[in-house]
Parts: sequence; C-alpha cells; structure tokens
Amino acid sequence: MNTVEIRDFSIGNGGPLTLLAGPCVLEEQERCLLIGGTIKEICKKLGVNYVYKSSFDKANRSSYYGFRGPGLAKGLEQLAAIKRELDVPIVTDIHNEFQAKPVADVADILQIPAFLCRQTDLLHAAAQTGKVVNVKKGQFLAPADMSNVVNKLIESGTQKILLTERGATFGYNNLVVDMRSFPIMRSFGYPVVFDATHSVQIPGGCGTSSGGLRQYIPNLARAAVGAGVDALFMEVHDNPEEAKCDGPNSLYLDKLEELLEELVAIHEIVRKHKAE
Repeated sequence: MNTVEIRDFSIGNGGPLTLLAGPCVLEEQERCLLIGGTIKEICKKLGVNYVYKSSFDKANRSSYYGFRGPGLAKGLEQLAAIKRELDVPIVTDIHNEFQAKPVADVADILQIPAFLCRQTDLLHAAAQTGKVVNVKKGQFLAPADMSNVVNKLIESGTQKILLTERGATFGYNNLVVDMRSFPIMRSFGYPVVFDATHSVQIPGGCGTSSGGLRQYIPNLARAAVGAGVDALFMEVHDNPEEAKCDGPNSLYLDKLEELLEELVAIHEIVRKHKAE
C-alpha cells in the first residue's frame, strides 16, 4: 500500500492512527484554537497523529440562510493563523477549481466534499497542486466506484491520495455505513479514512438543517478501526449545541479522549494481527 506523507508523519501501511478533527466550520478564532489545542494535546498523549479540520465555506448547507463560514480570503487567513499557533497540519474543503491553488498555499490536505467526488475538473485542479487530496466517497456511490476517482487523480499527476467513507444514502434522511467499503477501497492501494461524525448525520432531518445521532459515533468508529482504517475524521466541538454547523452530529470535546483511547487499543490489535 502507498503511504501518504503529512509533514513529519505518514498515513497508512500499519502506521499509527491519524485523526482529522475540529469544528465543522470556522467559528470564532478563540474557540477554534481551544478545540484544536485540546485535540492536539489528547493526540500527543495517545500517540495519534493530528490534522486540524475546519471549513472556510460550507457551500452545501440545507438552507440558503445556513451559516457558511468566513469565506475564502478571511478563512484562509484564519486557518493560516491556526496552523502557526498550534503547529499542526491543516485540512479543509474546496468546492471550485479556482480555490485549489490559494487553499494549497495554506492547507496540507485538500478535501473534496462527497457531493463533488466525481467532478473531474475539481479533482484535476486539486491533484495539480501537489498537496495530499482527500476525497470523500459520495453518498450515492458504491465503494468499488471510487476506483474511477483514484484513476482520475493518478492521471492528473498525483498519488498523494486519501479516500474517506461517510456513509451511503439509505432511503430518505438516513445514512448507513457498509463496513465492506473499507477493505474494498483499501484494495486500490491508498489509505482509507472513516468519517465517524457525518456517518451519523440525518441529512435534512431538521427541515432547514441536518440532524444527527451522535450517540452512535463510538459504535461506528470502533467498528471502522476494527475493519482496518488508517485514519479517522471527526467533527468535534466543546459545546455542539452552540455549533454553527453540524452540531447534532458533532462529538463533545470532553468525550474525545476516552473514545480515542479505545480506538488506539483496537488499532494496535489490528496492526499486530496484520504483522503476524
């Protein structure tokens, strides 16, 4: 399997767990630094590699009036400041080809949202930056279909690829995680990430916003790590009820350490089994 290098660590091929985590969207800088700084210390304590995650723009909100974030220019300034102050890598979404280059000047990983995972021009633009590209599998795709996404990125000039599972559409307002997707997508030769918080989202479940069942985050995360994922993606907030985006499916910050301890233990069992 290919490994993906992020600053001073690598993802994949039996390495330590990596966590991509933070508030869904950029909020007040003080709050972002509090959340990111706390996650960093927890990860350091448990031997988990950490990448800070927040979006500068949530372009696919349920409602026209949903909070989207500070936008490209101000958002990149904020992310750059977080990167300097916390001294951690950054991952953030891009939605249009023109965003790829300026975002690559700040972020270590460019993330392609699930709804846009088949957009050839967007994948090409992200690949051309030379940065790691994390593609979230669309809710409408079978895991085997992601081989086409991988091939698009390779043909566009990169092998710095991560693939993220975030659940598949199951009827209306519900998602289901097929645990077979992890070995299927890993068979393409690149590390696989599990999005443990969007997978418990209820799209449009609150009418003009999405709902969520955060109580199932631990169950799905444990199962995914047991299935051999290389990294986890989580939206984490100190007070999800106050979160400006995706609060119902965000993990409470004070619940993270206990859960991560369990996940590291499971990951070690999986690593040992693979090494035998």
